[in-house]
Amino acid sequence: MTTAAPARPEELEAKIDALTEQVAFLAEEARLARQRREMWVELQEDMMPIAGDVLQVLERELEELSADVTLADIGDLVRRFIRVAPILDRALNYVESFAELFEDMMPLTEHAMDVATDRLVNLDQKGYFTFAKAGVHVVDRVVTGFSEEDVEALGDNVVLILETIKEMTQPEIMAILYRMIEAVQRQQAQLAEEPEEPPSLFGLLRRMRDPEIRRGLGRALNTLSAVSDVDTGPPRRFVHTNDQKQDADSTAGGK
Repeated sequence: MTTAAPARPEELEAKIDALTEQVAFLAEEARLARQRREMWVELQEDMMPIAGDVLQVLERELEELSADVTLADIGDLVRRFIRVAPILDRALNYVESFAELFEDMMPLTEHAMDVATDRLVNLDQKGYFTFAKAGVHVVDRVVTGFSEEDVEALGDNVVLILETIKEMTQPEIMAILYRMIEAVQRQQAQLAEEPEEPPSLFGLLRRMRDPEIRRGLGRALNTLSAVSDVDTGPPRRFVHTNDQKQDADSTAGGK
């Protein structure tokens, strides 16, 4: 029969240290458990009065609603809330996404507002808004100065008006108008130097010897002759006949 060798002092000390650590760990766990129990008891003591007040309020509210709301209604409301819970969750996700997008767009929006404000300030300094305000008054005067018949007549002749303006903007016509304006201005400047008595017939005949005067008089006579050959009223290509008017009215009615 063999006997176990006695443990060495080092092994005994190691075992004692390990046992000491285990006892210290168990003591710490016991202390934490006791602390948690005490905190839970304190929480219960603090919450009990609040819970009692909440129950009293709920009881009072339910007593007031007992005539209109039943348990079946409450159950139906809960079931509906459970059914729409996924929809509410998606809606909340959309709201969160929109909030993130709004946060990302805020710097861009602020920059755009700054640019727009600077542009408006520049336009105001250049007088655009003053011009627009005056233009509104002009439009108001035009609207109040024309009747419905005038507007209809303007619409019937708008093509002729535009064609006339188009022809007037030709370089030849503009040159003639410019020379006429210059001549009128020269005549206005010479009014102070003209004699009080009108020129005699012989004086006019002497001026007819000037080639430029004869050339200008010939042009004036040619212009008057051309104007006299034109029928009264607008050119025929801009005037609708009765048959064309009836066809236009029937086409508009068909549309």
